Amino acid sequence: MKKNSFILLLLLAFNYNYSQNIFSNGFDMADSVLFSSGWMQSNQSNPLGSSIWSVPDAANSSFATGGYSGGNLSYITCDYNSTTGAGVISNWLFTPTITIQNGDIITFYAKKGGTGAGTVYADNLELRISLLGDGTTFPTSGETDLGDFTTLAVAINPTLNTTSFPFVWTQYSYTVSGLTGQTPCKFGFRYYVTDGGPSGNHSDIIGVDDFSVDRPVMNTNDFFKSNFVVYPNPVKDVISLRNTTGVTILSAEIFDINGRTVKKLVVEELESAQNNISELNEGMYFLKITSQEGVGITKIMKK
Repeated sequence: MKKNSFILLLLLAFNYNYSQNIFSNGFDMADSVLFSSGWMQSNQSNPLGSSIWSVPDAANSSFATGGYSGGNLSYITCDYNSTTGAGVISNWLFTPTITIQNGDIITFYAKKGGTGAGTVYADNLELRISLLGDGTTFPTSGETDLGDFTTLAVAINPTLNTTSFPFVWTQYSYTVSGLTGQTPCKFGFRYYVTDGGPSGNHSDIIGVDDFSVDRPVMNTNDFFKSNFVVYPNPVKDVISLRNTTGVTILSAEIFDINGRTVKKLVVEELESAQNNISELNEGMYFLKITSQEGVGITKIMKK
């Protein structure tokens, strides 16, 4: 039973995928705390109105059910008073610098205030990215200025119709691509509505909740295949290990089907290494490589 349990755990490890959370914020804090932790905002609407991005400090009838998670005061909003009269709303909320890489998944939840009953005023929300991190130039010269936030990741209802911005909390996502490696970035939520404001034909109130950056991590079998080659397999005496991507190997060891370490391999060479395992009995084993970038496991057969 012990033997079968260990084999099952290893096989599950081959196929289990999970994600590493890089950054998250559920907006469950006062404005003073949020904007002292690296978040920033800038209203570039024309004409300039009074509204700012704000975490509610009291129940808001437009969000009767509260945030997506965390309760009645755990989300952030922006509204039509970003401009005066009839104008162009361009009201920004900026994240701290977050280091991202290709494959990272950016998610957040958004909704319009209210339930959709009565007159509906169209809203639009953008999520934009600056690839310059702490060196980012922020928009400062009005409603058309994007600063360094030239990468558009998500646009909710850019055509400003009355049906495409949801009245229930809805998740939106963006998968990072096109980077050359890990890149310090900032994200900008832009509440952007033309012909908005108290006298405009568009704009009402929107909310954002649960902003998150997550990094999918490969299962141990896929990680092994992506970084290493072991041969021959089945093996009789000498097993060769080739490091195909140059990851830094910390250890390499062979387990038997009972979970016992039966051989620690020498991996002195960066690209390849050979080890004699002739002393092992015939049968199935598991080769586990631990590196700075992750853990890889693969099956080997000794003949």
